[in-house]
Amino acid sequence: MEKKITVIVPATSANCGPGYDSLGLACDLYNEFTFEILEQPGFELEVIGEGEGRLRASGRNLAFLSFLKVWNEVNGAKIGLKVTMQNSIPLSRGLGSSSTAIVAGLTAANLLTGATLSKERLLDYATEIEGHPDNVAPAILGGITISYMDQQGAHSLRFVPQQELCFIAVVPDQPLSTHKARQAIPQRIPHVDAVFNASRTALYVGALLSGDYQYLSAALEDRLHQPYRMPLIPGMADVFSAAKANGAYGAIISGAGSTLMAYADPHKDCQKIASAMIEAFKNHGQNSKAHILKLDLEGAREK
Repeated sequence: MEKKITVIVPATSANCGPGYDSLGLACDLYNEFTFEILEQPGFELEVIGEGEGRLRASGRNLAFLSFLKVWNEVNGAKIGLKVTMQNSIPLSRGLGSSSTAIVAGLTAANLLTGATLSKERLLDYATEIEGHPDNVAPAILGGITISYMDQQGAHSLRFVPQQELCFIAVVPDQPLSTHKARQAIPQRIPHVDAVFNASRTALYVGALLSGDYQYLSAALEDRLHQPYRMPLIPGMADVFSAAKANGAYGAIISGAGSTLMAYADPHKDCQKIASAMIEAFKNHGQNSKAHILKLDLEGAREK
């Protein structure tokens, strides 16, 4: 049996505007994880890049926890574990960094124990750990995913847009915890806002599958979470306006934030859109960094 494996997991952008806790997509920005089984019990961790000096080796670390969840069910032998992370995805910025650790651990353990678990089963495990499937689903499956939950667990429909898109993810220096971002959302919303979001979510999927991207500007609109999170991300409205003024279809909060992501035609000047968004953040005292991304189509995989 192999005792060492390396997997890569893509960044994800959940919600995609109106699809709160249901839509998600995978991007070509990656964290790389090497898992090595040790003879002696215990945990070892090496982190290169994002999270260096902050993340710790323990059974509560999501990479270790998720690996052992599968390992203990399938194999059961007591082991030590070393994890080496090479992280390019910013922490606490709405690009699914925690989901990469969960999915990496599950994927690596599954591969090292004979790949007996389906992606559907891994999605169930990942959702159990994460709490909701909108980030972990695209991290596992790649592409764009529509996820829902029922008594049997989590389910996801994966699809690929009719035409290529450019995603401009602008990451401000200021982090935003998912807990704080969720607290900002009210428990109840007006019926008219629910109808608004139902129509926009359907339009989002329809526009991408049909290739009628003229509808994306409206399809990215939201009333369930973004208006309530706006005070937590200084300059958000102006960053959105800058993106559209420079050729983007529109912009959304990526996941819980604080990253703001614009959708654009790849034939447009995506660097110009990125620069305008950075400048808008700067006008509100926020330094930021842009990543110009494409859709990842494969999801988590062995390197």
